[in-house]
Amino acid sequence: MALAHNLGFPRIGGDRELKKAVEAYWKGDISQEQLQQTGRELRAKHWQLQKDAGIELLPVGDFAWYDQVLTHSLTFGAIPERFLKAGEKPTLDTLFAIARGVVGSSCCGGAHAQEMTKWFDTNYHYLVPELTSDQQFSLSWNELFEEVDEALALGHKVKPVIIGPLTWLWLAKEKEAGFNRLDLLERLLPVYGEILRKLNSQGVEWVQIDEPILGLDLPQEWKNAFERAYNLLQTEPGKKLIATYFSGLDDNLGLAANLPVDGLHIDLVRAPEQYPTILDRLPAYKVLSLGVVNGRNVWRADLEKILETLNHAHERLGDRLWVAPSCSLLHSPVDLAREDQLDDELKSWLAFAVQKCEEVAILAEAINNPDSAKVQAALEQSRKVQASRAASPRIHKPQVQQRIAAISSKDSQRNSPFAERIKLQRERLNLPLFPTTTIGSFPQTADIRAARQGLRQGKLSEAQYKAAMQEQIRLAVEVQEELGLDVLVHGEAERNDMVEYFAEQLDGYLFTRFGWVQSYGSRCVKPAVIYGDISRPEAMTVEWIAYAQQQTGKIMKGMLTGPVTMLMWSFPREDLTRKQQAQQLALAIRDEVVDLEAAGIKIIQIDEAAFREGLPLRRADWQEYLDWATESFRLTASGVRDETQIHTHMCYSEFNDVIAAIAAMDADVITIETSRSQMELLDAFESFHYPNDIGPGVYDIHSPRVPDSEEMANLLRKAAQRLPVEQLWANPDCGLKTRGWPETKAALEHMVTAAKQLREEYAREV
Repeated sequence: MALAHNLGFPRIGGDRELKKAVEAYWKGDISQEQLQQTGRELRAKHWQLQKDAGIELLPVGDFAWYDQVLTHSLTFGAIPERFLKAGEKPTLDTLFAIARGVVGSSCCGGAHAQEMTKWFDTNYHYLVPELTSDQQFSLSWNELFEEVDEALALGHKVKPVIIGPLTWLWLAKEKEAGFNRLDLLERLLPVYGEILRKLNSQGVEWVQIDEPILGLDLPQEWKNAFERAYNLLQTEPGKKLIATYFSGLDDNLGLAANLPVDGLHIDLVRAPEQYPTILDRLPAYKVLSLGVVNGRNVWRADLEKILETLNHAHERLGDRLWVAPSCSLLHSPVDLAREDQLDDELKSWLAFAVQKCEEVAILAEAINNPDSAKVQAALEQSRKVQASRAASPRIHKPQVQQRIAAISSKDSQRNSPFAERIKLQRERLNLPLFPTTTIGSFPQTADIRAARQGLRQGKLSEAQYKAAMQEQIRLAVEVQEELGLDVLVHGEAERNDMVEYFAEQLDGYLFTRFGWVQSYGSRCVKPAVIYGDISRPEAMTVEWIAYAQQQTGKIMKGMLTGPVTMLMWSFPREDLTRKQQAQQLALAIRDEVVDLEAAGIKIIQIDEAAFREGLPLRRADWQEYLDWATESFRLTASGVRDETQIHTHMCYSEFNDVIAAIAAMDADVITIETSRSQMELLDAFESFHYPNDIGPGVYDIHSPRVPDSEEMANLLRKAAQRLPVEQLWANPDCGLKTRGWPETKAALEHMVTAAKQLREEYAREV
């Protein structure tokens, strides 16, 4: 009998209940017990949803108050000293302190948060474990075992989920020179043994151990470490399923297949080509879990196509075949059934987490009982959906395809090289050393959200809403002028999200009401869905930016989202390549850039926060991606005159691997998030001799903590040690929409003070 199981379920809740409860706790509006009760209720609800959908083996341990990697760090006792004194046990407040930093001295002495970066090639962010050569590990956090008890008490058959020891170490960071974090493996493994023994004592049969780094290009010492680690862990009780996802195993296939465990999960959505080989290499005793339903997109599965593979696998494997999504459903919205404003045709094409569980279950049932009426009805419905999408006239637009076909190499080239452009720009803009600016957004206040809701509900007319947003723009401009910022932004009050706002004004997108997914912590995003060819019917931002420029004599930046980020932070089509979709987006945004310049805007920022995120996990696939991603940005930015300055922004990333491509983007100014790494991320720009201007973030906007001006000045000094001062800007790490006005004003005041101090210090050197 094929078994239907799931690797993980969204933790935030269909109404973002976890987000709301966590933020209420941070504000002091609810107690810790009330927060814990919300967690218990969500877990119980989600287990039941999966069980009702037909999932036979339920994941436990996929819940996290902020991030699953951080949860593991607490479990192992890998907690930086600035957050916890030696010998103390971590609490929930410790977890939040590590994630967000600490305000004041009530706890941890005002410590800065742990560094955060992207989870492989997704838009989910994890907290990077910090390790030192004297790191010791001990079982310090019992949440996993408590959740197992909860699920068992509810009568569920469970499969605890833990991040594997090699993947957790790989994701970590050495905080001192001269040692290799892999050397800590032997100290870490006894804690894994303790976890497995404790789970076994609770009556658990199977444990899912996630080792997605098996899909990466691993150094030989890490490959050797896999064999060493699992040879030691095989003596621990319980059955172990190694889960890989996001990439094919490729050169690690033999290694993964032969690890001394009881089962292996592979991702056949991302890497279907690995299927025939794994069948030949898998030992005869081992379960093979096939990830056949896409856990990272929202399109309904083609059940008949998938069944061709599953039927073949069942002939070879028999009862050793398990059916699953490709990866955890953390990256999917919760439940399509709640979407009551999509038209029937578009809705019929989609599947969220609950529906994906149903697809997994019906596929397993189709193996076990192919002639059942339920299976036959599901297959017939799947055939109709696939035929509907293939024949729909809503998808293809000849005028868009003609414009793509007409793109030439000249369209992605600025008129002059940067060295010539920057002279014209500096003369035109007349900015001081360390010019100060922000990344774009200002706090999305209750008044702003109320106005947006009022417009949706018909309580405000378009004219009233426009007046309310103009008032917010005037406020943002006034605050920036009072603070003494050099380059202003309009604050983005009218924007719900940096992708959704633009997607709503482009043809080819559809939108959901409840399609939320977690980005990090309590931050959720609602990706739009690309279903057809993309075009821009009319200008999207020009009126707002032009209005903001009229309110000030200072320079106002136009703010746009770039094509790669629009693509990466949307649910993309499956019938076109990513390159083709990025080109369509690039042409649409290019039109907006040209219109902003014509309206008198001198600086235009085109955010490519997801540029590094889109990099394939395998090095062999990098260059193809970097070529089209770079070209897409340049296509967007190259329609303007030399004196118009183009900025871009990138989120937490490791830039060493893509620094040449970033330079090839040829943005006049790039702003990046560097404060949590204490400017270490600038090392890549220094060693590369990055030629263009750069704004390294001087404070972490993901934390409520407000650093003083001297701390920011010290970060700028670190930046100035790496790059020429005339290249440097001063700015926050990212946009400020999630922060409150008091902390925003205080932090920006300190930033301006720090920039002025640095100008005095370095004026004589330039």
